Amino acid sequence: MANTPHTCLVGHGWASNRAEASCYGTWTHGIFRKLGIPGPRPLPFIGTFHGYRNGVFEFDMECFKKYGKIWGMFDGRTPILAVIDPIIVKTILVKECYTHFTNRRNFGLNGPLEDGITVAKDDQWKRIRTVLSPTFTSGKLKEMFPIMKNLGETLVKNVQKKTEQDEPLDMKQMFSSYSIDVIISTSFGVNIDSMNNPKDPFVTNGRKLFNFKFTNPLLIIIVLFPFLIPILQKMNFCLFSNDVVQFFTSAVKSLKQKRQKGNHENRVDFLQLMVDSQTEDIPTSNDMNHGYKALTDSEITAQSLIFILAGFETTSTTLSLLSYNLATHPDVQQKLQQEIDTLLPNKAPPTYDALMQMEYLEMAINETLRMYPAGGRLERVCKKTVEVNGVTIPEGVVVMIPLYPLQRDPEYWSEPDDFNPDRYDSHITGARRRDRVAARKSIKIVANYQ
Repeated sequence: MANTPHTCLVGHGWASNRAEASCYGTWTHGIFRKLGIPGPRPLPFIGTFHGYRNGVFEFDMECFKKYGKIWGMFDGRTPILAVIDPIIVKTILVKECYTHFTNRRNFGLNGPLEDGITVAKDDQWKRIRTVLSPTFTSGKLKEMFPIMKNLGETLVKNVQKKTEQDEPLDMKQMFSSYSIDVIISTSFGVNIDSMNNPKDPFVTNGRKLFNFKFTNPLLIIIVLFPFLIPILQKMNFCLFSNDVVQFFTSAVKSLKQKRQKGNHENRVDFLQLMVDSQTEDIPTSNDMNHGYKALTDSEITAQSLIFILAGFETTSTTLSLLSYNLATHPDVQQKLQQEIDTLLPNKAPPTYDALMQMEYLEMAINETLRMYPAGGRLERVCKKTVEVNGVTIPEGVVVMIPLYPLQRDPEYWSEPDDFNPDRYDSHITGARRRDRVAARKSIKIVANYQ
């Protein structure tokens, strides 16, 4: 059958559409090749996203072994520059943080979390950070220590109860309960016991909020097809459960009203410190673009949710892994027990000052975090094309620091797969000094900017 003009036009249109779609799906994929930066080969539209199928840590370690300290990859069409070189890492997270690398990647569909410190950009981020920084001073944390101490005693009682009944202990579950209790108490000033009262509204909604997964289909869609974000926003899609977000929004509003009436029992918690910022620095009608210091109501709600999201899984997982490391290294456990018995003789109750003197405990925690980093990755978006240590980083590229391979790089850590808290001993000499220097630098950088 001969081709008619109509069929030729249809065929031409179809081919043209396919070409345009293919061009869109691969448009950014040549950026690293032009810069001479190696990396896995991206596929149209999905980039190198398929590499995560065996896990993010595994993919990062595989790329590190294959490409070295710098490689390029793609989440869909978004270019990601992975960096392990310590000079570049320090420049991004410290030296040029406030000029070129202030902002994190924003996936969108954040709902009330749009004003959270991990999402806010530039001046808003700086202002929120300025207000929140005093919250984490040693003085404020010391004031909150009695809350944590009481919840720690509850945890011990629950553990003892299980052991007396000869029941197996699920340490992740136990530490999850402890973590949510501490976070809710120090964030909102609400006393809960999730182990014995699992149906408490704060507990049930908190756990629902923690159920957020990076395999969320909605998150995958907006990563691979970011042009859909504005449409999904107009349809009120959100990465988090609307019911859960509404519960905490209402809870913050109710608690704030009580605090403003003076009903806070002199408790020091994150919510009270944020509410105080409003009364201490009230905006006037002349303040524009959030130029004042005080947090808005929406920002207070966002930070409260961020505290929960950022603290729960990281804390419970780190405590679980620390317990595992101690159980599988009885020599370390014994040394730590000796330190505790020395500073708290005769089973004396813990104090903040005694805890601050437990150097070996800190070493064991640091080594656990080195082996199993809580965050996994750090990301910053390049605001303007810049050259760092001979590497050109184009504007808009997401710079990613993969913590797992960075903290297991044999160039900086001898026997990196071994659990050895002595890496952080300030009295060590010789070959192990290299580990101590690397440890102190990595902790200082990562802890401040994670």
